[in-house]
This record gives sequence, C-alpha cells and structure tokens, in this order.
Amino acid sequence: MRVLAMDTATSAITAAVHDGEQVLAARSAVDARRHTELLAPLLIEVMATAGTAPDEITHVAVGTGPGPFTGLRVGLVTAQTFAHARDITVHGVCSLDALADAAAAGGHDGDLLVATDARRKEVYWARYRCTAGHAQPLTSPAVDKPADLPDAARDLPTAGRGPLLYPQLFPRAVELSGADLLDVDAGALAALAVRRIAAGAEMPVEPLYLRRPDTAAPAAPKPATPPQQQRRRGGRQQAQAQQ
Repeated sequence: MRVLAMDTATSAITAAVHDGEQVLAARSAVDARRHTELLAPLLIEVMATAGTAPDEITHVAVGTGPGPFTGLRVGLVTAQTFAHARDITVHGVCSLDALADAAAAGGHDGDLLVATDARRKEVYWARYRCTAGHAQPLTSPAVDKPADLPDAARDLPTAGRGPLLYPQLFPRAVELSGADLLDVDAGALAALAVRRIAAGAEMPVEPLYLRRPDTAAPAAPKPATPPQQQRRRGGRQQAQAQQ
C-alpha cells in the first residue's frame, strides 16, 4: 500500500506518503493564498523523499474541509485528477477529523474542540472525544462566529487556529510537546485514512464548503426593449422636442 495524502483546507498546504504502517514523508507550507502554486511541488517532494514513484501510489486521500472555497477546491481537484490518471481510488477525510486525530495521537485524552480559521471573523468547528489515541466526532462540522459557539464548547481544550486568532474566546489551546496543532498535517490525515480504509469505511469526496463562495455569478442581462416600444418611445421624444 502507498497512500498519497494532501490537504488544502486550512492555512497549510500539506502532503504526505504513507505505506500502510507509517508515514514515509510529510511536508507542509503555511500560506493561505498560494495553494495552487505550492501543492504540486510538495507532492513531488514527498514522493521523492519517500522513494515512491507516482505509479506506485495505490490510494489517494484528501481533506474535504470545511475550508474556504478556493483553497479547498485546489486539493480536491488535484487529488481527483491524480487518482483518475492512475485509475485508483480517492478517499475523502474531514479536515477537522484529521486535526482531532492528531491531538489524540499526540496524547490528548477527553473532549476536544477543533476550531479553524473560516475568515469573515468566523471559525469552522466541531467537538470530539479522544480516547486510546483516536478521536471520535461528537458533532457535525459547522461555521459560526466564535462568540456564538456554546460556552461548553469554547471552554474545551482547542486545536486549530481558533485560540491563536481569538484567545479571549478560546482560552484553552491544546499544548502537546512536539505537535503543531494549528493546521492539518497530511501525515495525520494519511494515518486516519489508512485506518478507515482498513475498516472498510465509506469515505466520499464531498467538499464541506458550509457556505456560499465569496464570488457570485453576474446578474442576468436586462431583456432588450421590443421594437414596438422603441418606436413609441422615439415618437414621444420627437413630439417633446417639437414642443
């Protein structure tokens, strides 16, 4: 087994190769505006570091968000294109699940909140329960202003950029030695994907946008004025001019 994993749902562009037992290589770059430019070079780098050729990849795993529309779409399209070219399966993993599982693998035990940057002064969030090194979701992903989250949720230890951006509202950032839990790490996402593949879980590649994209389609053009109305309008204008 060789799993190529990627995620572009958070501020990090991240990629990894997993052999079914361990992460062979993982790389990340933090830049919320350059997903398109940075993802392909990272994929090439991790495959080279892992000593894995593209034709040796047997599965692709990709973070499905939630995340900002443009950044998230880069990872999804890249994963689907690679998998289609190789005629292999692509598996979707909720990006918040990957962050929660990284916290659990790093030693966090008990309930956990994951809150990532959704821009517009909002966060993407979900609650989890971490036991025995794994995280189980307690709620579905949502997007809200930080102050609108339930008090019981905001008081939980929190992974993601929520505590960094809104420290007064998320006062308990998760602190684990040697673990950066601000953004998704493709190594953690790959490990979670491998476990779910082995369990035969359904892993649809459905993007979790949760809200409409920032861009909107242009309004429909106004219908042209019928010829009869144009003639009547021209006649009125000519009569007014003669007066």
